[in-house]
Amino acid sequence: MSGPDVRTRIVMAAMELFWAKGYNSTSIADILSRTQLNAGSLYHVFPGKQDVLIAVLEAYRDGLYENLVDPAWEGVDDPVERIFALLARYRWLILETDCTYGCPIGSLALELHEADPVVRDLLAVNFTGWVGAILRCLDDASDRLPAGLDKQALAEFVLTTMEGGVMQSRTHRDVGYFDRGVTALRDHFDMLLARAARRPETV
Repeated sequence: MSGPDVRTRIVMAAMELFWAKGYNSTSIADILSRTQLNAGSLYHVFPGKQDVLIAVLEAYRDGLYENLVDPAWEGVDDPVERIFALLARYRWLILETDCTYGCPIGSLALELHEADPVVRDLLAVNFTGWVGAILRCLDDASDRLPAGLDKQALAEFVLTTMEGGVMQSRTHRDVGYFDRGVTALRDHFDMLLARAARRPETV
């Protein structure tokens, strides 16, 4: 089997294990068992477990649009509705897992609170990429939003709503916690859209 195939198998297995068990509770032996590889094959590609983690975070970073954003936005043209379509994707994941779903990046960020700088930077890059997708929507909807709106802050607020809703739904085993957060966010957007619609037109 070629090197890239081995690497992909390891990264995919580690993604599943880190999500299900956490990074610290996942051993190299767990990864070997999941991939049916021997230790030599793994260590030929990755010197240690942290190197596997780095590859996992890079895979999440590189797959943001292909694996998450683009499928959520398919068939949704309105930029504001795209934001809520992305949140709806998380709601679906919560329901599909009987409210055990946890955002992979959010879960790792909470677990690895004293992470190596390289790992911490990759966690931050993943969050930044997600916020960037929301910013694209806000930029596309600029003419419908109040002038001077801090779009960066609003995009970060959307991320906070998602992460908090996912975490509370998982803790309480109740999607209602996610739904109430999204409803409040929708109310905020409706207020912003209404405010912008009332502004006088410039001649």
